Amino acid sequence: MDWYRYRYRYRFRCVWRLDAPPDRVYAVLERAEDYPRWWPQVREVVPHGETSGTARFRSLLPYDLVVTVRALRRDPAARVLEIGLGGDLEGRARWTLAPEATGTHVLYEQEVEVRARLLRALAVPGRPVFRANHALMMRGGRRGLAAHLRSV
Repeated sequence: MDWYRYRYRYRFRCVWRLDAPPDRVYAVLERAEDYPRWWPQVREVVPHGETSGTARFRSLLPYDLVVTVRALRRDPAARVLEIGLGGDLEGRARWTLAPEATGTHVLYEQEVEVRARLLRALAVPGRPVFRANHALMMRGGRRGLAAHLRSV
């Protein structure tokens, strides 16, 4: 892979531990249209049928990312959800859930290439800021999901 393309690529891996049964956590994560109710940085999700939609995100940076989403894998038995992304980010994201002694181990993995023009222009100097912004978004998601699971 050449440097030119590499500078636009990101790989994220995040682990959440939640005090709720895996099937309950899976049921919440499966309903992406409800993410804005519990995940502050997910500003909008608009379904386009059963397996696709559009989502808008914003974390600390004053910039919205808009992506099209299509389901690639929805496997309740294996507790895996995987989506393909297009738009400002192009790539894949996957949730994998497993039982733990006190609840659920949630693994989030994302491999994307930035397509948004401004983010590509700032790719090299902005990389540490973009990674920190993503970490803040994921922290907000974990806190929001934990609170949502307690309230339901």
